Amino acid sequence: MATRTRDIPKKVTGGCRCGAVRFVAQGAPDRVGLCHCLDCRKHHGAPFYAAAIYPAGAVSLTGATIEDAGRHSCARCGASVYAWTEGEVELHLGAMDHPNQFTPDYELWTIHREVWLRPVPGAEQFLRGREAEVSPAPQTCAACP
Repeated sequence: MATRTRDIPKKVTGGCRCGAVRFVAQGAPDRVGLCHCLDCRKHHGAPFYAAAIYPAGAVSLTGATIEDAGRHSCARCGASVYAWTEGEVELHLGAMDHPNQFTPDYELWTIHREVWLRPVPGAEQFLRGREAEVSPAPQTCAACP
């Protein structure tokens, strides 16, 4: 899946609110997505989760985190910064130092999207997870995108 971006930065930086946890990602992400599943909504306290997903080898991480189900929050300020799943690092768009670097390629769990939110133009839409479109069995999300 090609990532739609404004101008792909060579390096993306970000971190938590207090600056104790930092990340640097090199190159373009593999994909950028939104997740509307109930698990992501509860974890982030928001109507959806947005992340740029990079291969683990493209990301440098520093600082002490508290980990829960692959999600990492700053041990000092509690801000959720990234998730680690299956050799990928999901960098939260809201934790990036500069906004508007990426446009989502897809949206997951749109069955739970708030009625007042509109689909991202041009983004692939999935009622559930990407795998659920192939298999009819309901799935849960563990750091979805």
